[in-house]
Amino acid sequence: MISSDKIFGIFFFFQICIGLMGNSLLFILYMYVFLFLPHKKKPTDVILAHLTFANTLALVFRGVPNILSSFGISPEMGDIGCKAVVYIQRVTRSISLYTTSLQSTFQAVTITLSNSKWVWLKIKMSTFIQPSLLFSWIINMVIYSEIILRNVANRNITDARSGYYAAYCKTDVPNHHIVATFLSAIFTRDLFLLSLMTCSSIYMVTILFRHRKTAQHVRSTIQSPQGSPEIKATKVILMLVSCFVLFYWTNTFLTVYLFSVSGNKWQLESFGNYVASCYPSICPFLLIKNENRISRINYIKTKIRIFSF
Repeated sequence: MISSDKIFGIFFFFQICIGLMGNSLLFILYMYVFLFLPHKKKPTDVILAHLTFANTLALVFRGVPNILSSFGISPEMGDIGCKAVVYIQRVTRSISLYTTSLQSTFQAVTITLSNSKWVWLKIKMSTFIQPSLLFSWIINMVIYSEIILRNVANRNITDARSGYYAAYCKTDVPNHHIVATFLSAIFTRDLFLLSLMTCSSIYMVTILFRHRKTAQHVRSTIQSPQGSPEIKATKVILMLVSCFVLFYWTNTFLTVYLFSVSGNKWQLESFGNYVASCYPSICPFLLIKNENRISRINYIKTKIRIFSF
């Protein structure tokens, strides 16, 4: 009979494979557009390229160690490998949060009505995207340097204690006061970004509701606002935000619980890691629904092959 750990490992394997396939496809698309089709580049492509890159790193560095440990293979990482894996997990998770928040805010600005006082942001905000993304990578890499100092390889799997603890890594004698301060600062930052994301989403829902009411009262041959690219993109972003918030809070509650209790928590730890990997796996397929350039690129390649013969 297959053990529960191996079942988690199988689920992890398929989740990682599917997620990597989707994120790789999107990242290659954005790189292709940047290099060969710059006239088709959208302002949000930079945000989504960073998001898919962070998702790919998160899936690899969270999924592979957990798959190995689920099948009873103890990864021999050493202290440096342990620090690197946990560090990349935390940084990419924060980048995913920031880019999703930035994407939802930018989309809210994009669909702003022309008579709104925030319409000037449509022009200005696109110039802030790249510097803000670079700043986000730098600040998160600095913030999570604490992990480099306090995490070590787990050489004794029977020594379960409170704090961060995995099959390959653990917190080295955690100072509860420092840990509480660090987690409070992280939670405050995350709460701010989640609030910004939520406010942007509520605003976009309001705009969609207004468009729907207008479409009901105005009967004409003009294209319905619901069919416009902006509205379609808005619906995709709303689905992204909903998925992120759901998986974020589920993983946060599990993380807080795991930090506060001691004892053997392998199954709960595995479930928490699986939940944390759900958004990076689902995200690219939600974005692909709104991406019509994939079919266009294939069409162009087909035409080139036909004319080359």
